[in-house]
Amino acid sequence: MNRYYRKFFRTCYLKTGGFIPAKPIGYSVFPGDFFQIRNGEMIILGNVFRSGLVDPQDVSFAYNVRQNQSGWHFGDGVSKPYSGRGHGQGAIEGHFEFSKQKLAFDSAGSFFFKGNNPESIKLANWNEIQQQLILKLTQTVFSFRELYLVTETVTTSDWTLAVSGAENADLEIATEADNFGLVDIFGHHEAKTIQSHGLEYYHREATRKPAFYKAKKLVIQDERLDTFISELIEDRTRQSEWAPGFFKYDRVHEFSHEPLVPSVAKASLLDMLQANQLNPNTALLYFRWADANLDDIEKYFMNYEN
Repeated sequence: MNRYYRKFFRTCYLKTGGFIPAKPIGYSVFPGDFFQIRNGEMIILGNVFRSGLVDPQDVSFAYNVRQNQSGWHFGDGVSKPYSGRGHGQGAIEGHFEFSKQKLAFDSAGSFFFKGNNPESIKLANWNEIQQQLILKLTQTVFSFRELYLVTETVTTSDWTLAVSGAENADLEIATEADNFGLVDIFGHHEAKTIQSHGLEYYHREATRKPAFYKAKKLVIQDERLDTFISELIEDRTRQSEWAPGFFKYDRVHEFSHEPLVPSVAKASLLDMLQANQLNPNTALLYFRWADANLDDIEKYFMNYEN
């Protein structure tokens, strides 16, 4: 998957209330799946329920949770220069009517999406199991330091997505089905492609697959991170006093020793912990869960140019 899908992923998150398309698009994910994002790829490593990390008696699910239909019909950079009814003459069926529609895409990455009858399944008692999952995923069963865990997935009765791979791409579709005068036939199950130009992706999924998800991610507790950064700044300040006495070089005092805060401080904190400082008794002091967001979506596209 390349950069052309970035707009779709970001807009889907914003329009649907935080749901993210699976990668690859259309791939099935389930509550309890845990994964990492490596080199722009979603690597599913297991499922906490299948692996027995959580007792089934401790889990409560909410099924068939209806989502706002209007949030699952959106696009970006797409216009409809033509929608209307037409007439034709067939050798066998004779005179017939059809609906015809043309979609125009402004640039590469422009897209149009339509999903119908969205419903979700979610972990209803997440707050009751989240701490034991931290312990088991970071200490007692696994030793993850970076991880995502799916907490809710959405299925639709059907969805259709068209993504442009070039500037001024277009898609022309038609159907003979009676649509009671409506001419918006994108996503209709009987719509057929007349012609297309410059599309990167065009697909209609007609089965209920859990291809959209919400997830939690492991993050460092803010209090621990603040303490670590303060200690790091103090240590860097002291280095300017230590270095001239250690290195036998008369220009050491001219070097800059400004206490810079590293952009990877969260990762550095875990790397700098002393042996056995992070253990089952202290794990909850260092880790917490946070919602996956737009920053995490960007990890899917880090290998591609803007």
